[in-house]
Amino acid sequence: MGANARKASRKALKKASAHFPNSDSKPASADFLPLEGDQLLELPETKPQQNKATVLYIGRIPHGFYEKEMEAYFKQFGAIKRLRIARNKKTGKSKHFGFIEFENPQVAEVVADWDYVQIERQRHNKVRTLEEHKKLVEKILKQVVRRRKRIEAAGIDYECPEIVGSVQPAPKKIKFDED
Repeated sequence: MGANARKASRKALKKASAHFPNSDSKPASADFLPLEGDQLLELPETKPQQNKATVLYIGRIPHGFYEKEMEAYFKQFGAIKRLRIARNKKTGKSKHFGFIEFENPQVAEVVADWDYVQIERQRHNKVRTLEEHKKLVEKILKQVVRRRKRIEAAGIDYECPEIVGSVQPAPKKIKFDED
């Protein structure tokens, strides 16, 4: 070992030992309870951490909702620094998740607290008109016909249950008079 190598190893040793307190000095924090008669070691005060994160994970991104559409949508909340959707290396198709970085942590917090489940629930449970209901039933009937044709083409002998094709309005609620 040469002189330069010894000098470098001593310097590294000094640097490493600086991170560990001497045995006679009081450690900053303890991972154990003191024995009887020892001084009580005070744990350092912990301050509540402020959320300074500005990057959000976006999952379940539907097909067709890519960078341009996502940027246009999330601009309404605040300024966007970076946006990235994960893609397949070979095909370039979306992996349906991505990351978005906002310039302001408060904006990121607002977007993270946005309750998409409630919004989706309201959209799903909305009251449909008779026209919308007819379209829905027609779509289901077309799917059933296509499914039956595929089953027959596969040579499978199966009788599908019949679905009522006529659309009837929902029965009106009846209020009973209290006498």
